[in-house]
Amino acid sequence: MQHDDRVYLRHMLEMSRKARELASSRSRVDFDQDEVFRLALRHLIQIVGEAASQVSAEFRSTHAEIPWGEIIGMRHRVVHDYLGIDEEIVWSTVVQDLPQLIQILERQLPD
Repeated sequence: MQHDDRVYLRHMLEMSRKARELASSRSRVDFDQDEVFRLALRHLIQIVGEAASQVSAEFRSTHAEIPWGEIIGMRHRVVHDYLGIDEEIVWSTVVQDLPQLIQILERQLPD
């Protein structure tokens, strides 16, 4: 089966959009008080990181504008160090970092 980076890039884009959509009408207070909301955002970040890890090394090396190491590292942190997750980092990832990632991915994946 042929590996297609676009499948993983599209998955990164879709999950990033979902996280932003979930957070768009909610506040940090909501995030702190709503465990299901917090878990949903963590899970979406996890999926973005897993999809990023499946993108070929060749594509990653030619698209350094995407912080691959940080994205994949965040996934590892959410999965393997779930007791040590800094919720401020999760929230700032969703509200500050994902919009930039979405813009980059949209340029890579024109409709």
